[in-house]
Amino acid sequence: MRLIAAAVLLCFAATGAAYTPPESDAQWPAADAAALGWDTARLDAAAAKVADQSYPGITSLLVAAQGRLVYEQYFNGGSRDTLNDMRSATKTVTALLLGAAVDRGLIKDEQQRVYPFFRDKVALRRLDARRAAITLQDLLTMSAAWECDDENAFSTGNEERMYLSADWVQFVLDLPPRGYAPWQSRPADSPYGRTFSYCTAQSFLLGAVIERAARQPLAQFARAVLEQPLGIDRVQWNRASEGTGMGGGGTRYRARDIARIGELLRDGGQWRGRQVISAAWITAMLTPRAVPREAVEYGYQLWRFRFPLQGRDEWFWAMSGNGGNYVFVSPQRGLVAVITSTAYNQRESHRRSQEIFRDYVLAAMPVR
Repeated sequence: MRLIAAAVLLCFAATGAAYTPPESDAQWPAADAAALGWDTARLDAAAAKVADQSYPGITSLLVAAQGRLVYEQYFNGGSRDTLNDMRSATKTVTALLLGAAVDRGLIKDEQQRVYPFFRDKVALRRLDARRAAITLQDLLTMSAAWECDDENAFSTGNEERMYLSADWVQFVLDLPPRGYAPWQSRPADSPYGRTFSYCTAQSFLLGAVIERAARQPLAQFARAVLEQPLGIDRVQWNRASEGTGMGGGGTRYRARDIARIGELLRDGGQWRGRQVISAAWITAMLTPRAVPREAVEYGYQLWRFRFPLQGRDEWFWAMSGNGGNYVFVSPQRGLVAVITSTAYNQRESHRRSQEIFRDYVLAAMPVR
């Protein structure tokens, strides 16, 4: 590995500019980043940092500008054909699928209450008021009233407990209402009126709702309404113990394919002029709804981060998954950037991927 890294670094040093424009294919047109004003040496510097293991686990870096690929590199055994485990970036895909269900009239809207979809599993008349009031929008924004926090190992709804259960859907539906410690903000006192709690079980249940509304497996629905329209023909979806599609994480996509999903978010739900998801739903997804922590916001299963760009801070949306897997999106800048990584469960993996995006991709953008 050290010899390979050294060889890559020598190549960069010898040539001064190793940049080569990506190859176009039937789905992705490509363009020369240098001709568009990008600092390609800066992009190559990111590749050199990956090669010397400053950023371990990174397997790909792709950048698209205004709908055209301008940069594409693979590392550490990654390739154009690798099915990358995107982990929780899947959550954003599930939100898009819910939008597709709404577009088709299978679900009225995100204000629908959750429990009526599961009358066979829950006696609605016995539900307490807080759980009975939970809506799809609560799940989309990670603000449902359940006691569920993946960042708290003691939480009743922690995802690791769900994975051990025989019936994941029942596990989620049976979660108790959450309480509030004196130092925690209640919804009425929180930004946007929602108390955020990162809970994979909420995203998983969104997938279960879609399955019931569409009357087909989540993977089958995804293939029909999202993946085939985007020309995506290789995907791996996971399922829960009882067979429900896993809408909360672990779906595997090739880097160019997950970039197409990012492009849907960038271009108002369109892919190559075809409206795949309604523009109204994309707008709803890209609207801040909750504040997980300082300087970070959350939409519909999407993160919103602030990064410095050309002398000022700007907001960027992101699909995000364990290990440092990211799809960064900026409609106003016409930008989609994909970083795939296998640095799962490593403390610094998210920081490293965000650093690559901030210090190399954004720093390489043309000045405007």
